[in-house]
Amino acid sequence: MPTRGGTAATAITSTAYSRALGAELRRLREKFTRLTGQAFAEQLGWDPSKVSNIEKGKARASEIDLVQYLMTCGRDSDCFEAFRARYRYAFDPRVLIAPADLRALALAEAQATKITSYDVLTVPARIQNPDYTRALLEFGRGSPEEIEEVVRQLEERQEARWPNSPECLFYVHELALRMRVGDEKIMQEQLRRLGHTPHTVRIVPMSAGPGPVRRSPRMLLGFAKLAPLACGESDLGTVFAHDGASIADSRGFFTWLDGIALDEGSSRRFLETL
Repeated sequence: MPTRGGTAATAITSTAYSRALGAELRRLREKFTRLTGQAFAEQLGWDPSKVSNIEKGKARASEIDLVQYLMTCGRDSDCFEAFRARYRYAFDPRVLIAPADLRALALAEAQATKITSYDVLTVPARIQNPDYTRALLEFGRGSPEEIEEVVRQLEERQEARWPNSPECLFYVHELALRMRVGDEKIMQEQLRRLGHTPHTVRIVPMSAGPGPVRRSPRMLLGFAKLAPLACGESDLGTVFAHDGASIADSRGFFTWLDGIALDEGSSRRFLETL
């Protein structure tokens, strides 16, 4: 769409990462200018739809657009260079996001209508207790301050609310339940939370063999009007994939898990025995 006084932002299919970075730009505008989107557009000489589409991740901003946007927010050249380094991958069908940046995943989860996930060695992050998360991270290399920041971001991610809460299905391997994280109290509280969550939990038993153990943790997110997203978390980062092959592979994987996991009732009874 043509804009007043500047190059048009390129319309393109949005991704979870482009929407997260667009939301980051919106937060900068609101924090440092206190301007509405329309007033901000007028100050830049842009059409209001251009600001809206960039902030929603529905259009790719040019480098000149980003310079104008960030400088109007009072940001310096270092901020621009750091943001540009991430923004260049915003619309890629596959992208690796830094492990400390959970905002993109939190936004994707909050926008999703359905979330299906699988983990082998830990309880899924979305239903972890804070003490369980801390106990997990204490075995890493993070400082106490870094650990608390991850816990804070995770709680923020869990508490994110949109008009409709997503339908969640968690496949949890028995190994994650047998592995003691922290002390007995922490594990009991975590198992109790699993057993009473309103979401669907299905246990993949060790009797299913080594096949499930060899598969990496992953999530598949479905949206009402957006392309599905496959993603996987590790200590190296979070992979976001929108490409057809990744989506098809994840759908096939969860169909396979459906056939080997305990049903919901059996899974809850299994949790009670622990």
